[in-house]
Amino acid sequence: MKKILIVFGTRPEAIKMAPLIKEFEKNRNEFDTKICVTAQHRQMLDQILTLFNIKPDYDFNIMKPKQNLYDITASILLKMKKVLNEFKPDLVLVHGDTTTTFAAALSAYYQKIDVGHIEAGLRTGNIYSPYPEEINRQLASKIAKYHFAPTAADKKNLLKENIKKENIAVTGNTVIDALLMIVKRFKTDDKLKKATAKKIADIGYPELDINRFILATGHRRESFGEGFLNICEGLKKTAKKYPNIDIVYPVHLNPNVKKPVEKILSGIQNIYLLKPINYQSFVYLMSRSYIILTDSGGIQEEAPSLKKPTLVIRDITERHQAIKAGTAKLIGTDKDNIFKQISLLIEDKNEYNNMIKRKNPYGSGHAAFKIVDFIKNKLK
Repeated sequence: MKKILIVFGTRPEAIKMAPLIKEFEKNRNEFDTKICVTAQHRQMLDQILTLFNIKPDYDFNIMKPKQNLYDITASILLKMKKVLNEFKPDLVLVHGDTTTTFAAALSAYYQKIDVGHIEAGLRTGNIYSPYPEEINRQLASKIAKYHFAPTAADKKNLLKENIKKENIAVTGNTVIDALLMIVKRFKTDDKLKKATAKKIADIGYPELDINRFILATGHRRESFGEGFLNICEGLKKTAKKYPNIDIVYPVHLNPNVKKPVEKILSGIQNIYLLKPINYQSFVYLMSRSYIILTDSGGIQEEAPSLKKPTLVIRDITERHQAIKAGTAKLIGTDKDNIFKQISLLIEDKNEYNNMIKRKNPYGSGHAAFKIVDFIKNKLK
């Protein structure tokens, strides 16, 4: 029986790894699978563990006030050494582009343990954008043996970097698997839907099923400072021009985000600033929204499955396929362009409909099955 260690540390990673964990649970006769969380994000990570009923076998609990990239990397390296020595896995699976991803992959490399990289091959080509995610992803690719690319374009990136073709699988993105799990719950459980709407009302947005609203999110380091000021000014201008359309913004707790958002957007009648919400509630918010404005990579992938036009408030994205497919539009952080692009979707029905009818390039919810099937064949 082959031993698999699945490692992750942040909320987005947990969301995207959850379907994979569930798929491995269906294959207990072939794999001894253990879950290791670094808790690079503690509270937000725990929400996802509870939501998907995941119980870690190892929990590093590394989150500390004012920790930096040095602290995170060093802590994970030291703690991973003990886990690898104890469990002795045949394969370590990491996800995406976090510091957990890179540090866990490096730990496995030090012990000559094979690494599988979920969501491999995404590239911006600029190691400082997003920072430090782009370099984490590239370094993980250098270390990994097996590469699970969401799209054919991501596979092409890997082939350009001389990754062996036979070690790459195009699978779609596991975030679609997770999203569809939650959507199915809402479709089959009316009580859950009502309870979720009430929860959102209780934290500040009671108009969920009444008004049209724009859902906004933002957290990227590259937008700290002037970028977030511009984003907020663009939203403020939009709110004033369209008083009958709400703007709902679950605000990230990072002071670099929270301070400018609260300073510029507080007190505007049709802007609702919410505390961070759990993933299940956020999926419901996405499903009810009219337009999504975001810098999140995961949302760029998820929104097309919900038929929501997505405006990406970044200057560059590693999700090129969403832009190419027309399901998302890269608009930068210029306040006037943000206002212009939102206005276009509100006022031009053809533009709006053209975005929502496009096919999601990130798959239809079978990524976890494809990944496990690939691993079965490789580890025979």
